[in-house]
Amino acid sequence: MDNKKKNIHPTNRPMDHQQIKPYKKDSDYSYTLGAFPTYELIMARPNIVRKVLVHSAYTDIDKIKELCKEKYIPIENNDKIITKISDKENCYVAGVFDKFDCELSYDKPHIVLVNPSNMGNLGTILRSAVGFGIKDIAIILPGADVFNPKTVRSSMGALFRLNHHRYTSFEEYRQQFDQHEIFTFMLNGEHTLTLQDCPKPKLFSLVFGNEATGLDDSYLGVGTSIVIPQSPDVDSLNLTIAVGIGAYVFTNLK
Repeated sequence: MDNKKKNIHPTNRPMDHQQIKPYKKDSDYSYTLGAFPTYELIMARPNIVRKVLVHSAYTDIDKIKELCKEKYIPIENNDKIITKISDKENCYVAGVFDKFDCELSYDKPHIVLVNPSNMGNLGTILRSAVGFGIKDIAIILPGADVFNPKTVRSSMGALFRLNHHRYTSFEEYRQQFDQHEIFTFMLNGEHTLTLQDCPKPKLFSLVFGNEATGLDDSYLGVGTSIVIPQSPDVDSLNLTIAVGIGAYVFTNLK
């Protein structure tokens, strides 16, 4: 098989203008809105890209044209469609991609998000996770839509560089990954997280609750409950900050 044929993906099919509509959760495709996440999409998962749209005001057109040519991805100048699908006035590049399924790794650490509700926060968490080298994310439903363009944009394309999987319950996740040591992050956790005293498991799952409610007390009996030390002047840390701290400490163990 020659290189040209090998790089063409069967779902890389043309889309007419009538098909391209503002995002809906039940659709089988989504968008990257902005140049950087679109480049990340193309570099990380070129096989799921249906089309790249470019606005006439975009100044680095030659670079993205060359990349799309290299990856055998259709590219189109279309100001009208970009304006139609984007709620940002300064969006000059958009990628149309197929939604994709992933399986989590059995031999890698995980971050588990229980009912995350904010799409912007979810995207930021994905970006932080990749930054700290944790590339397997479990989402316990109900939860924010990982493919919503707001999530994709907040992740700055990190979505395309990790594995994510959605579970109907924490029990379903736990049954599949019973070799991972569980650490639940809670305001009333029994163990204080410090760099000096952090556990050093070979496999671990860091579990975080909803932005508003956190994890309920039933999670105190699941694995090891952890509290991040903080000033008494605030009620709790923002979820994205808590995940960042947890991921940093557990991935920087000596």
